[in-house]
Amino acid sequence: MLRRIVPLMLFVSLAGNIFAQQPEPKEPAKTNTRPPDATAAKPEPFDKADVKTMSGQCVSLDTEAGIIEFEVYPEQAPETVRNFLNLAATGMYDTTTFSRVVPDFVIQGGDIWSRDGKVSIPMGARVRRTIPDEPNKILHERGVVSMARIDEQNSASTHFFILVKPSPPLDGKFAAFGRVTKGMEVVDAINKAPVTDEKPAKPVRIKKVTVAACPAVRQT
Repeated sequence: MLRRIVPLMLFVSLAGNIFAQQPEPKEPAKTNTRPPDATAAKPEPFDKADVKTMSGQCVSLDTEAGIIEFEVYPEQAPETVRNFLNLAATGMYDTTTFSRVVPDFVIQGGDIWSRDGKVSIPMGARVRRTIPDEPNKILHERGVVSMARIDEQNSASTHFFILVKPSPPLDGKFAAFGRVTKGMEVVDAINKAPVTDEKPAKPVRIKKVTVAACPAVRQT
């Protein structure tokens, strides 16, 4: 079965658009003075977790289209996994949407500004926290979960994508950190829904994200 390969230079030039994080809305000017510690980073559940602990965690996305479950690979991308697990465990991803869909390619979630409800000042500060790039040996195959970022290095924060087809040009450039173990039919359904310029006509909402011990020991 033949697969159309996008020339690398063209793909890389498009990647910034495909995987760019959504612009953040400007906050209205405030006349009062913000308390000094209002946006101070608070400890999160996996801040001090080691690789073995994180490797034993699995993620479940309860979406309007169904359940998507995936395992994570901190052996390959420890800080990427730590960041994702912290965001999931603290409820940051709850009620967000898959706000970008590229047919026959990816679905992209993690836009905290798409939450159903107010984004608090601490949440806004958390969105702006970036993580180091962790390109690794995980191939960007169907079902792989990877972090989105703009062209600038070390700019990934909350956005992630799930591939519906292999994309070799992404290998070694984006931080792949997980793989879907259940619910690829849900991923496919989200990917096939109507879109205009990569914007879904009706974005599928993630009702809740759960982090819990994997049901069985993963073979490595």
